[in-house]
Amino acid sequence: MDNSYSGSGGFPSLGFIPIIIILVIAVIMIAAMWKVFTKAGKPGWAAIIPIYNYIVMCEIVGKPVWWFLLMICPCINFIFVIWVYNLLCKSFGKSEGFTVGLIFLPFIFLPILGFGDAQYLGPSAAEANAANRFGSSDYQKPFDETPQS
Repeated sequence: MDNSYSGSGGFPSLGFIPIIIILVIAVIMIAAMWKVFTKAGKPGWAAIIPIYNYIVMCEIVGKPVWWFLLMICPCINFIFVIWVYNLLCKSFGKSEGFTVGLIFLPFIFLPILGFGDAQYLGPSAAEANAANRFGSSDYQKPFDETPQS
């Protein structure tokens, strides 16, 4: 009875070509995120630190730092990551269509954002809050009868 087993199992049977392709895409994505961070005036090395990159991304788009907790919380993280990606695109002057591309094809659209001619315009969330018709002074004294001008 011959008990020789000649098959290779699982991962090694894929070969080196898919592994090299995945590594090249990963390096391009890291370099693109590094470039996006440096365009926004943040340290590029922050792109490779797992939780800190969410904190820096919240700073870039003008959202509070505690939003990174919402970005790592299961089930609701999809909503907030998409929201922050949209604000990131708007911070670089891109439209909602670019956000859709960034969500579904990040390995194409993130290098376009990082290595392309997009300029950082400032945090888009701060601009949205500034354009709010209800100023922060409206909430300081809600029961005050005197109008605030």
